Amino acid sequence: MSQLSPQSLYLHIPFCKRRCFYCDFAITTGGEELKQKYVDVLCQEIALTVAEHPPEHSLQTIFFGGGTPSLLSVSQLAQIMQAIAQHFAIAPNAEISLEANAGTVSLETLQGYRSLGVNRISLGAQAFQQELLDICGRGHSVAEIYESVTAIKKAGFENFSLDLISGLPHQTMSDWELSLQTAIALQPTHLSVYDLTIEEGTAFGKRYQAGDQPLPTESLTVEMYLAAHKTLPAAGYEHYEISNYAQSGYQARHNLTYWHNQSFYGVGMGATSYLNRQRCDRPRKMREYLDAFAQWQTEGVGFTAPSIDLAEELMDTLMQGLRLAEGLSLKALQSTYGKELCDRALRILEPYQDQHWVNLISQSQDQKIVLSPPDGWLFSNIIIADLYKNLIN
Repeated sequence: MSQLSPQSLYLHIPFCKRRCFYCDFAITTGGEELKQKYVDVLCQEIALTVAEHPPEHSLQTIFFGGGTPSLLSVSQLAQIMQAIAQHFAIAPNAEISLEANAGTVSLETLQGYRSLGVNRISLGAQAFQQELLDICGRGHSVAEIYESVTAIKKAGFENFSLDLISGLPHQTMSDWELSLQTAIALQPTHLSVYDLTIEEGTAFGKRYQAGDQPLPTESLTVEMYLAAHKTLPAAGYEHYEISNYAQSGYQARHNLTYWHNQSFYGVGMGATSYLNRQRCDRPRKMREYLDAFAQWQTEGVGFTAPSIDLAEELMDTLMQGLRLAEGLSLKALQSTYGKELCDRALRILEPYQDQHWVNLISQSQDQKIVLSPPDGWLFSNIIIADLYKNLIN
């Protein structure tokens, strides 16, 4: 549920060596001069953001996302961390995460990041078959995944996550099972398992339509999801969110901010902030972002957006919170959004209870609304689309 005082900070680092063929994120392949200019602007945006929205609490999580944040030099990350520390109090046990791609980290840079306070690495592996990495335009080898994991461990990171993608072109069930087993053998504390989405405007979007060969069939992608749902918990990973698995105590705390629909600071090109019931999106192209920031400096007006009304906020809370295995407290929902609005949502969900996709679980003087794994999670898009159509309109 939204809160007015954020305790999380997201920083978008948009630089990549190349754009992967499925990627729809806000990225740039600009060189070193642009990278340093961007770091300077990002530090200034942190200062202006805090001036507009002074923090009331220490930061519990900081997340460097991208793009490829591991393309930052240690000195550039130090510059950003110094700006954060200048304007925020950082909790002693804060989770400080940095996304990295295989082949872009070394023992030296990882030790440098760790010395600055980074204590969690999220590594993009995606697959353990070289032909699949090449098909995706990943730009790194399978060997570099192993080398990166070795360096992460040697640098002293106890907490690291691996990303995998199912449903890739030409990917077979045996490929997927091998990737799952290989990932388990590398002993990450956390695994994110995503089904490929074909986004318009990407290289894959121009090449494939959903359902086209050589993309796996829908039934095969369902089989892949179920394989992960069975295999990873058997290896000690709790399936705590639709696409995420964690060893005990290693859930992604920053992402839980989003899934609990809580407020957060967001800075950088393409980033979103959620402050005072306003979701503010920064421009997704570098020139537009830099121009908008220059205008903020000149005119003193930052990134703004219309306030979200109660029904929209409830929709966001349901859309995010139902992704979690823990579900949502009906009592808490009613306390925040009122009984009438929550009753409307429950009526929309009724048919899905009959299909056993949604469960209402009684817990001491409360009820939890949960999607029933695995079917409720597999068909969550249908449920969320129905809620959106009938709750917002």
